[in-house]
Amino acid sequence: MRALIVDDDAASLSLTQALVRRMAGLEALCYADPVACVADLDRLDVDVVLLDHWMPGIDGIALIRRLRAHPRHRTVPIIVVTAEHERAVRVEALIAGANDFLTKPLEAVEFEARVVNMLALRRAERDLADRNVVLQAEVDRATATIAAREEEIIQRLARAVEYRDTDTGDHIRRMAELSRVIAEALGFDAQAARTIYLAAFMHDIGKVAVPDAVLFKPGAFTPEERRTMEGHALVGEEILSGSVSPLVRAASEIAGGHHERWDGCGYPRGLAGERIPLRARIAAVADVFDALTSPRRYKRAWSPSEARDYLLGQAGTQFDPACVAALLSRWERALAIVDRSGARLDLRSVA
Repeated sequence: MRALIVDDDAASLSLTQALVRRMAGLEALCYADPVACVADLDRLDVDVVLLDHWMPGIDGIALIRRLRAHPRHRTVPIIVVTAEHERAVRVEALIAGANDFLTKPLEAVEFEARVVNMLALRRAERDLADRNVVLQAEVDRATATIAAREEEIIQRLARAVEYRDTDTGDHIRRMAELSRVIAEALGFDAQAARTIYLAAFMHDIGKVAVPDAVLFKPGAFTPEERRTMEGHALVGEEILSGSVSPLVRAASEIAGGHHERWDGCGYPRGLAGERIPLRARIAAVADVFDALTSPRRYKRAWSPSEARDYLLGQAGTQFDPACVAALLSRWERALAIVDRSGARLDLRSVA
């Protein structure tokens, strides 16, 4: 361990250094100039500080404040050497962050006892810091395990949708990736954008409740059939509702709201504008853009430029204009995602 000694008086510095050297396992690092000591704070690694109060340039109180303001020395124990009558100095030093005091002239037994106490404090502090590192690593591992389990649930639920509708497998992946691109363009941080990406995989989970005769019908729906198909939004929201998982809650929000319209003419609740959850507004743009550029049983694939023009034309009516602008601001990435040369959905790649 190392003791930092700061004292402009050569005799006092030499005496303090000699007392430190008598202590087993303790190395002395000495400064006669407190200004030079401050200049070196970035590279110093010490376990206890012994300093005089009366010094030129930077006195002991100012040096304590510098030490406490520095990340490397915020908790290092500090012992101030003062005269017996300097009680006001001691109070000021305590307020600045000093831990203990020694009185001039120094007495060897008391010196060693106080330094030993401060070193024990330092060891305890470092042991606690090491333990906190271990605990944080354990928390990180547990959090990663929970996240992996959540993602596995998403993968399996998304696979269930793919079994119900073979048109949607690649669509699910592309739509989720487009949702993340829009979220990032809107300023979501990486974790929040990833949550939207994973949650978007379950946007059509409610289709498991749609009868085959409706889900696979090649022609136009009757009014009753359309109501049945539109019911998938509420079913999906209900399947995912009530979870304690932020990720599953986000998925419920997207499932229930990705067919709402900015103008209030969507379904299932006819929400308008910012009453529609933002994550659902993001998913709506991603969902329609990929659906337009994808071939389906009932339509040809639109070109990306045609789909872009449609989004622009519907911004402010069907779509949140900010979400449309966000997608178009990442146009090259969007084109790469909807490129038809991509492989089919591999749900193992979600993690």
